[in-house]
Amino acid sequence: MLDPILLREQLDEVRKHLATRGDDLSDDLALLAKLDTERRSILPVLESARRARKDVGERVAKAKQSGEAAKDLIQASKEHGVAIKEHEARLGVVEAQRDELSLTLPNLPHGSVPIGVSEKDNVEVRRHGEPITFDFSPKAHWDIGPELGIIDFERATKLAGARFSVLTGAGARLSRALINFMLDLHTTEHGYTEVEPPFLATKAALTGTGNLPKFEADLFRVSGDWDLYLIPTAEVPLCNLHRGEILDGRMFPVRYVAYTPCFRSEAGSHGKDVRGLIRQHQFDKVELVAYARPEESWGVHEALTLHAEEVLKRLGLPYRTMLLCTGDMGFASAKTYDVEVWLPGQNGYREISSCSNTEAFQARRAGIRFRREGKGKPEYVHTLNGSGVAVGRAFLAILENCQQRDGSVVIPPVLRSYMGDQEVIEPG
Repeated sequence: MLDPILLREQLDEVRKHLATRGDDLSDDLALLAKLDTERRSILPVLESARRARKDVGERVAKAKQSGEAAKDLIQASKEHGVAIKEHEARLGVVEAQRDELSLTLPNLPHGSVPIGVSEKDNVEVRRHGEPITFDFSPKAHWDIGPELGIIDFERATKLAGARFSVLTGAGARLSRALINFMLDLHTTEHGYTEVEPPFLATKAALTGTGNLPKFEADLFRVSGDWDLYLIPTAEVPLCNLHRGEILDGRMFPVRYVAYTPCFRSEAGSHGKDVRGLIRQHQFDKVELVAYARPEESWGVHEALTLHAEEVLKRLGLPYRTMLLCTGDMGFASAKTYDVEVWLPGQNGYREISSCSNTEAFQARRAGIRFRREGKGKPEYVHTLNGSGVAVGRAFLAILENCQQRDGSVVIPPVLRSYMGDQEVIEPG
């Protein structure tokens, strides 16, 4: 959520920065300003009515003590009470409308974010490794996996419909190896605390991260009397661990890592990436989340991105890191780096991790604050998140980058201890 003071005092600047995202939010911002003006006009009238009722109440008490008639005063008190209820009701309506509208506004881009309208305007920051040159025509993972007998798309469709997969044998073990490798790396070397959160989340939790109310169509909601959703990412539970709390600033930065399955309806992506493991309704991910002081969050953002990149370095996978432009960033993000892995079967780079600093945007929605040195006035914390990394995309990147002419796939050395020292996945 944007800072209400910023919306009130620098509305033109907010409008200008939000316009760089490619959204025309002029009408929403105008309505927000109108609602805020109306709210501020109601408040003094309401307070005046409350003071008047209090004053009349004191006069009634004195009149009764002295034995004087208080009928007119009692009637005046009732009239003030009716007015107060009317003002409070109107204030409640205005504040509800203001708050609901505020929740639909995206975050402001940081000043270092390039202005652009699409992924074509993203800026390459760095790259690591060179795409592998094969002496044969490389295959895509959707061919490699079934031929090895480790991915079954057809039976997954029978079980759950399109955009699901079944991993078997060495495929299931490779996926598990990737999860354990990433968790071990981030906890033992990068300083993250492992969390095993629920895979379901409340509406309040999803509102805190910015998934609700605007993106409900992207979520899977549990049927029946449950007011719960399947999580689209572990960012949701990890960013809500401290919802409504005031933290001790001396403990920052706080870093959490979690493995969870993720569930997304992929609304609006019909016909896009329908083959293979790129865009599924259920996928596994290791997620990184950090809480930081505002002045330290940009350094934490850079470190978090490097932590995601380190996974790909250890796996021996070529990648590049892109700074997203204003028109390609996520709703809650102030600045985002996308780490893109090379996929020879598709002859291009594809996103495998998205690392964002949301500044105080999520913290305002979730009510997460801190006190410097453990005391003083509470301030909103900065929250950061990133994939560390998407398991399914790392899995398919290994199949495509490590494929051999005979159809086998060489397991990256760093994963072999997690695979019972298996070095190669060979055709059945």
